[in-house]
Amino acid sequence: MDQIKKKIRALSEENLQLFIGWRRHLHAHPELSMQEHQTAAFVSARLTEMKIPHQTGVAQTGIVAMIHGRNPQKKTIALRADMDALPIEETNDVPYKSQNPGVMHACGHDVHTASLLGVAHTLSTLKDDFEGTVKLFFQPSEERYPGGAIQMIRAGVMENPRPANVFGQHVYPELEAGMVGVRAGDYMASTDEIHLTVTGKGGHGAQPSQHVDTVLIASHIVVALQQIVSRQASPDMPTVLSFGRFIANGQTNIIPDQVKIAGTLRTFDEAWRQEAHQRITAIAQSIAQGMRGRCEVFIDPGYPFVYNDPALAANFKKWAVELLGADKVIDLPLRMTGEDFSYFANEVPSCFYRLGVANNARGITSSLHSSTFDVDEKSLETSVALMAWIAVNALTAG
Repeated sequence: MDQIKKKIRALSEENLQLFIGWRRHLHAHPELSMQEHQTAAFVSARLTEMKIPHQTGVAQTGIVAMIHGRNPQKKTIALRADMDALPIEETNDVPYKSQNPGVMHACGHDVHTASLLGVAHTLSTLKDDFEGTVKLFFQPSEERYPGGAIQMIRAGVMENPRPANVFGQHVYPELEAGMVGVRAGDYMASTDEIHLTVTGKGGHGAQPSQHVDTVLIASHIVVALQQIVSRQASPDMPTVLSFGRFIANGQTNIIPDQVKIAGTLRTFDEAWRQEAHQRITAIAQSIAQGMRGRCEVFIDPGYPFVYNDPALAANFKKWAVELLGADKVIDLPLRMTGEDFSYFANEVPSCFYRLGVANNARGITSSLHSSTFDVDEKSLETSVALMAWIAVNALTAG
């Protein structure tokens, strides 16, 4: 394994500028969820240049590629990258700035896609040095529910052959480039959307006794629902219930007939998740009824929570330390954001880890989903080398 590790390191260093070029092209040409047609065409063209067999049009814009080592039937593992961008106007002044108005790779999916292409380049070069098969999932629509992961699974990507494990990575601006992080077990939360419609009887604000005040009812509901977390969730079960949308289209002297509220519920336990849905519904409807109004509750279930198989996460950490050094690998805390990688993790033992992309000395520190997000592109060397190294180790693990 020492020899292939040296080769992986050398190829990642030698081809860094190639990987950066791919990333910059993708960054300059971002596409929204399920619109990744040019992105998919670019990926397919690069895979064709590498003579890597692949299938396009999977779940509309997804791609599945296969790299066969020696004895390809021995074992299969899969690597995943998401390809979609966000509806954000980029404000960075860089040569590779987004050329698509109002669309930006503000979540680093350009890095993920370029990295997986880099892994394809590396592993296809070294295919005589390892046994087994590596499947590459270039996934659409991570940013928009229901997500591309479940659509690709329904399209059959987890079969013929079925991978024993799936690995995925995500950029992490809280870590310096060259570092990675992982967490065993529960890692990222489930993501449900809560939609409430409060109906009453609107009218003149100076005559409230003649009406059913929807704004007041909705306000009571928002405040009361906070007890779901503070008084009803177990103290050892991380739970978030936040409301970010409250629309009451009245005026200073007009009480509206209807108020719409929307928010998100996030947690790490399926039984509690379903129970919380019931309690949200009961509280909202009972408060509205008690104040002479009505409340319709619609809960749109989102992604499941991400669970990293403990044994696989431990192996990942060991392999990462072998490649990068113990000082470059950290343990991560729970994270209340969500990821549709969870669907892959529900299929087979999987591991989702974080790639450091910050450079504090150069001011590359902006958060995800911001108009100034960028990465230290030296992180691509770490990204490609680590994912290739993880793949060959996972293929030989028992």
